[in-house]
Amino acid sequence: MAKEETSEMTVAEAGRKGGQKVKERYGSDFYGEIGRKGGSTTKTKYGPEHYSSIGRRGGQTTAERHGQEFYENIGRKGGQRVRELIERGKQNG
Repeated sequence: MAKEETSEMTVAEAGRKGGQKVKERYGSDFYGEIGRKGGSTTKTKYGPEHYSSIGRRGGQTTAERHGQEFYENIGRKGGQRVRELIERGKQNG
């Protein structure tokens, strides 16, 4: 008689498998729909200040983790990108 192996699934594997099943059943747009519903419910329940608070806490954590130089670098990159897009728009328009 062959020995049966029982392989246990990790939580991550189970989540991935469940997510794929939901995607197959309802389509990928389903995730956007439930996200919008959840966001709307949260806004109704806790108010728009809730999202401001989350953003502020996230910004403080990022500042503590990466420092002022990080914000300077991403600001510079963003400015360069805007300039590139403006130039491309001028050339195409």
